[in-house]
Amino acid sequence: MTTTRALVDEGAERLRSLAMDTPRLDTELLLAHAIGVDRTAVVANGDAPVGAGAEERFRAYLERRAGGEPVAYIRGLKEFHGIALAVDARALIPRPETEALVDRAVGEVMGRLTSGAVGGRAVRVIDVGTGSGAIAIALAVALRKRGVPAEDVAITAVDVSEDALDLARENAVGHAVGDRLAFAAADLLPPGSTSMPWDVVLANLPYVRADEMAALPVDVGFEPAIALDGGEDGLAVIGRLLDALEGGLGPDGIAFLEIGADQGDSITALVGERLPGWSCRVEVDLAGLPRTAVVRRAAAE
Repeated sequence: MTTTRALVDEGAERLRSLAMDTPRLDTELLLAHAIGVDRTAVVANGDAPVGAGAEERFRAYLERRAGGEPVAYIRGLKEFHGIALAVDARALIPRPETEALVDRAVGEVMGRLTSGAVGGRAVRVIDVGTGSGAIAIALAVALRKRGVPAEDVAITAVDVSEDALDLARENAVGHAVGDRLAFAAADLLPPGSTSMPWDVVLANLPYVRADEMAALPVDVGFEPAIALDGGEDGLAVIGRLLDALEGGLGPDGIAFLEIGADQGDSITALVGERLPGWSCRVEVDLAGLPRTAVVRRAAAE
């Protein structure tokens, strides 16, 4: 039988020849998935023999990866903020940088609960463009770990794609937070947002410029274009959300919006244009690049 080390070396060399960014990591993950073990088991047991069935599955997975299909789609899952989410072509694959939105949301919600800022009612949170449900579900899981009762925070996950919402629902059930989330099909904010405005708005919306779509890596081409294409300047969809915040964000509300690494100045200018008097602070990610726009309503005079 072929050993795990031999298959990893073979696969890594194949992917390296195709200029894949992380050939060894990809190969280890695919072999682990084929065998049915964790990646650490593959790394730690290089001399372990691999059964014929597992080797056959691995080679099929490797062919798919060589064709550009993302590892997350081949495995059917992606780790995000300490949880494993089911992923497939119905929604964008969650990225590590988006975890910052969850961290900021947890801090914001906990602050509102402990300060009594919401006057005893539930904190109203919406995840716009939820996709796989990553942000909303990770937030719900984090709040549950902190002992926050489900009735204290009302989280709604919204997406224009019914297919994406189905995936998000599946993930919510899988992490036992279905009772902590509501789902709605809507283009950005759902109807009724003006009568019951949101306290916290979270959004990882498309922000890739239209003319840059064709230059994206091959594996990104497997993901739904609707979740990536942000129009001519990359901020078309985000701009529409800013317009909706005038009536949809509460008096003391806050919005956390993920942006592209080169959009710090442009999002600040766009907020100034669409929401005069409102504040926009751009926060950087771990690489020191602009990543999150924090938008607040103008203070009442």
